[in-house]
This record gives sequence, C-alpha cells and structure tokens, in this order.
Amino acid sequence: MNAELPPESAAPPTPPVTPPAKGSSKSTLVVAGVAVLALASSGLLWQKLSSIQEHLARQSADAGAQAVEARTMARQAQDQARETAARQAVTDARISETTLQRSQLEDLMQSLSRSRDENLVVDIESSVRLAQQQAQLTGSVEPLLAALKTADDRVSRAAQPRLAPLQRAIARDTDRIKSASTTDTPGLLIKLDELVRQVDELPTVNAVVAASAVGAGTSASGPAASEWWQRWLDLVHQEARKLLRVSRIEQPEAALLSPEQTFFLRENLKLKLLNARLGLLARQLESSRTDLAAATAALNKYFDPSSRKTQNMATLLQQVQSQMKSAELPRVDETLAALATAAAGR
Repeated sequence: MNAELPPESAAPPTPPVTPPAKGSSKSTLVVAGVAVLALASSGLLWQKLSSIQEHLARQSADAGAQAVEARTMARQAQDQARETAARQAVTDARISETTLQRSQLEDLMQSLSRSRDENLVVDIESSVRLAQQQAQLTGSVEPLLAALKTADDRVSRAAQPRLAPLQRAIARDTDRIKSASTTDTPGLLIKLDELVRQVDELPTVNAVVAASAVGAGTSASGPAASEWWQRWLDLVHQEARKLLRVSRIEQPEAALLSPEQTFFLRENLKLKLLNARLGLLARQLESSRTDLAAATAALNKYFDPSSRKTQNMATLLQQVQSQMKSAELPRVDETLAALATAAAGR
C-alpha cells in the first residue's frame, strides 16, 4: 500500500543556482593538479618500489644460492681440510719413521765403522806381535819392517782420524828399527854352515904331507934335459923323504892323535860350531861366542896352521865373532801402545 505524500513534499524545492566563484575554481584546479601529481608520484613510487622489491628478491635468491654454494664449498673445504690433516698425519708418521730409520741406519753405520776399526786394530796388533816373535827367533828386523809397512798401508786406506796417532807411532818405530844396528843373523848362519862343511877338509898337525910331490912330478915330466941316472936319483930321494919326515910340533898331544881320535876331534869341532849356530838362533850371543872361541882354540891346536884351508877357516871364524853384536832387537812399544789406545776407543 503506497502512502501518499503531500504535494509540497513530493518534489523538494530547487536551490537557487549561483555562479561559481572565480577563486574557488583556481583552488580546485590546484587541488586537482596536486592530486594528479600525487597520483603520478605514487605510481612512480609504486613502480620503483616494485623494482626494488624485485631487485631485493633477486638479491635474496642470489644470496640464498650463494649461501648454498658457500655451504657446499665450506663442506668441501672441511672435507679437504680433514683429508689434508689425514695426509699430514700420514706424512708426519712417515717422516717420523724415516727419521727413526735414518737414526738407526746411522747408528748401524757407526757400529759397523767401529767394528771395522776394532777388527783392523786387532789384526794389526796380531800381525805386529807375530812379526816381533819372528824377529826374535830369526834375529832379523825384516819381519818387523814388513809388518809395520803393511799396517801403515792398511791404516792409510782406512782414512780414520782417530787412527792418526797409530800411524805416527808406526812411522817412529819404523825409523828407529831402520837406524838400529843389529846382527845379520841369516848371513852368520850361512857362514857357520860353511864352517861346518870345511871341518872334514882340514889337515891335522900329525898328517904326513909330501910337500915336494908336485915339484918332483914337474921335474920328472919335463923335457929330457936330465940323464936317466939323474931321474933315478931324484926318485930314490923322494921315496926316502916319504919314509922319514922331520917337523916341529908346538902341541905334542896333537901329534899323538890316532885316526879314531881324529874323527872324534872333527866331530867335536862340528858340535861346537852347531852349538854356536843354535845359540845364535836362540839369541844367546854369549853362549855362541864361547863355542866359537873353543872352536878357534881347537883349530889352532890340532890342525895344520900352514894349510890354506886352516887359514881360511880361521879367518872366517874371526869374521863371525866380530859380526856378532850384543845389541838387542829394537821393540815396537810405541806401536803396541797406540794399538791399545785405539782398541780402548780413546
């Protein structure tokens, strides 16, 4: 049901139109311009903000990717660090093992060097002592000189500084031995053997010698300058001289020697010479001189002094006696002392 309005309220009264004022239109335009500018600036700001947001999003995405990549690289770096640490540990262990092996090798080399030097010192000492014994037995310094020369060569080849005192001691002992005056034992032994050999050829004092046998043979074998009767008389004269011999004997007991006693006389003389030889080998020079003096006395007493063989033997006996020297063989005490010091490791 529609209500009916009164006529005066059905259409409101129209206000009177008044023309706009001139100042209000300008302000409206200003406001509209400001609003347009505000809208434009807002749009520009919105667009700039959008670009900034977009840029920040890209940066955030890039940062996230970089962070992922950084974490990956960090893990790789950690893995590499652990691997490097493991390798370093293995390397340190190998270096330690190598250092230990090197120290052990050096100790072994030093031990071998000391052992070699000790063996060298022991060998040299043995050879020097053996050479000294040989020199005492033979009376010759040649074994000592040969042993010292060999020892000096071995020490020179070893080239060890701690063996230098030993080399100097060897040189001093060598010079002292070379300058020492010693008995020529080998030469004296040869002369004594020659004396023993000549004993059987010596004529005794009581031996009957036909002194004129050679002269008679010469006159009988000459040219036929004499008559046959002269040759016959010479032959008779020679035979008569063989029947009787007159000579002067200084030692009457020498003329009374029987052939058997002559044999024992020669053997006793040989024994005296052999005893002198043994005494010379044993370095008993006084005993050798005594035996040689007894042999000289027997030679002058029982054997013909006018015989050339007796004279030659007497001369040889005198030479042997004069060549026997009482000086002892030089010793190698300095070398032995240096060897003892080297063996002790000082």
